[in-house]
Amino acid sequence: MGLRELKKQQTRQNISHQATRLFLRHGFDQVTIADVAAAAQVAKMTVTNYFPRKEDLALDLHEVFVGLLARTVAERAPGESALAALRRGFLAAAARHDAVIGFSGPDFARMITESPALVARLREFHEEREDALAAVLARETGAAPGDPLPRLAAAQFGGVHRVLFQETLRRTIEGRSHEEIAAALTEIGRAAFDLLEPGLAGYAVRAA
Repeated sequence: MGLRELKKQQTRQNISHQATRLFLRHGFDQVTIADVAAAAQVAKMTVTNYFPRKEDLALDLHEVFVGLLARTVAERAPGESALAALRRGFLAAAARHDAVIGFSGPDFARMITESPALVARLREFHEEREDALAAVLARETGAAPGDPLPRLAAAQFGGVHRVLFQETLRRTIEGRSHEEIAAALTEIGRAAFDLLEPGLAGYAVRAA
């Protein structure tokens, strides 16, 4: 990474950090872009250049979140199905308490769930993630243009992850520890993926 890119990354991280601090202290809806700019000691335009939408200041994992399922399937091992790869990926993320699947502090989880704007933006994230997954499934299975099967499969995979994400937030707000949440998610996650086994166990299996 060159010096210019490093400075950009540092500026972005500083803006995100200051925004999160303000959101947690005052509430997402009460903080303005101008407040964030002042705290980060940058111009308002600088904030919006890095974060075009205020919601993305709070949900600063957009690209990673949206691409997670698609990347997991694209990188699956030979002989592994899309379902097996996604099951493996989720259980590993739960074990490491990954923020991308919802692990956070109770204040942050409460901030998200209490803001209609953030709930709506998160819903868009989930929809974008399903779209990205459907595109990979279509490519990996050689589906014809207009074939609905990749989208149907992506909706089922995405639905499981969506519910598990919401369950993580709910348990976080209740004050459960990361270890308790991870244990519960492991059990619930296995049961959820088992429900998909009859129809999707043999779908999108990578050639050995």
